[in-house]
Amino acid sequence: MKFRDRIGHAWKALTDPDWIKKLEEASGWSYNSASGMNVTSESAMRISTVNACVRIIAETCASLPLDIYHRLDSGGRELARKHPIYSVLHTRPNPWQTSFDWRVQLFTHLLLRGNYYALALDHGDMLIDDIIPMNPDTAKVEQLPDYTLRYTFTGSKGETLGPYPKPGIKVLHIRALSSDGVLGRSVIADARESFGAALATQEFTGKYWSNGATPSGVIKIKGKLAEGQADRIRSQWNDDHGGASRSNKLHVLSEDADFTKIDITAEDAQFIETRRFQRADIAGLFRVPMFLLQSDSNTATYASAEQFMLSFVVHCIRPWIINVEQALHRNLFSAPEFYFPEHNLDAILRGDIKSRYEAYQIARNQGILSKNEVRAKENENPLTKPEENGDSHLSLAEIQNAKKGAAL
Repeated sequence: MKFRDRIGHAWKALTDPDWIKKLEEASGWSYNSASGMNVTSESAMRISTVNACVRIIAETCASLPLDIYHRLDSGGRELARKHPIYSVLHTRPNPWQTSFDWRVQLFTHLLLRGNYYALALDHGDMLIDDIIPMNPDTAKVEQLPDYTLRYTFTGSKGETLGPYPKPGIKVLHIRALSSDGVLGRSVIADARESFGAALATQEFTGKYWSNGATPSGVIKIKGKLAEGQADRIRSQWNDDHGGASRSNKLHVLSEDADFTKIDITAEDAQFIETRRFQRADIAGLFRVPMFLLQSDSNTATYASAEQFMLSFVVHCIRPWIINVEQALHRNLFSAPEFYFPEHNLDAILRGDIKSRYEAYQIARNQGILSKNEVRAKENENPLTKPEENGDSHLSLAEIQNAKKGAAL
């Protein structure tokens, strides 16, 4: 079988839901919880809070510009758009995915399964041309006596792919939190009880509402009912009002009937509180602030949206992107001492326009930024005319004059 065809089977294994389900059950990627619910990465995504957290983290990380830089002898750096791997990471990692698609998948695998695997292919030129994602549930990782790692994967027809790496094929393996340094830990497995309880609560909620939830009231009828009359009234009421979609329909009662509304019970209130606790519990596992989940619970407040995003970036986003940057640097770069990848966090750390412009003015007046460096941060074209001095920094005398002007 040609290598391209074998990769095609690996991709089918990555995308076929039936194959994934069978594999999870057979390989131990399915976890039983005390609630009785079977927890897998796929079933966990049916929990609304898990789905929201994974999308927030994966899509935020994938939306950040991913650039390649050249490390200069002077200690500085410059953007290396002409590096061969730049277009692979920044634009087209493989024939069917954009950079955004690929990175969303990458972070989703890390968040749900704890490991991301891909085959990095070169076509005889020793430079990476394609990054082919592999199903993490089919991976087998073995550490050899020399401490190197050997990888094999299972295709959709049960065939073995590998072992890798081999000439022309590198393995890109990115781990989440790891105990042994070889395999990442899955938050779904580690916190299976939390996810199992959430699944059980969600299933109960669905059945609860499909059956009309708590009785909204009681129909009182004067006198004694004939045989079967109560059943007919109950059946008619359920036909008209059973289920959430019919809960607000108008119903007409006879003159001998009276409807008494039943208010929410203490048990109902406790059930709602349980749902809120589970939402906060899961958000904490993913380190996603509750305000991003649009929760109505009381959370810490900050003075501005800038501080909100700074907290999210520092405690959630930054650890993930550093992990990915270092793995890309280790696995894909033939001259890692000269080139390195880096995400640009400026896009999500930008404050309001007034705060940004005040910060730019301070940086300009201190000689820290040039006009063009400021314009680049605002996604504006550089000043290219010599008389515009776009790349020059203020001299000491100009800085002192700027300070005098500010004092006036």
